[in-house]
Amino acid sequence: MKTIKIFITLILLTFTTQLVLAQTNSTSQEITIKKSAVKVKGVTCKNDLKSIADNVEKLQGVSACKAEKAGPTTTFQVQFNPLLVSEKEIFAAIEATPGCENPKDRPYKVKK
Repeated sequence: MKTIKIFITLILLTFTTQLVLAQTNSTSQEITIKKSAVKVKGVTCKNDLKSIADNVEKLQGVSACKAEKAGPTTTFQVQFNPLLVSEKEIFAAIEATPGCENPKDRPYKVKK
């Protein structure tokens, strides 16, 4: 009988510990994700949108980079973990993206 009580106690203790750890992990993940609206000049077409988003999403810590449409100033919505990547690194990745018409050209400028 004592063995059964000890066994049940261990199972309950294990379950409670896992539940507490799961809550702690989900809370810390929520805190580390940051959303930023980055305004970019020089975007003229959908291919520009895709190449910039692809280049930014290659950075470790960036989970998403999206823009609705190209225009004189295009706003990209970027989700990232500031513990892994900085806004300056994101800006640098945008400005280092090659242009569609001329791959040697770097036409995109972040509006700060």
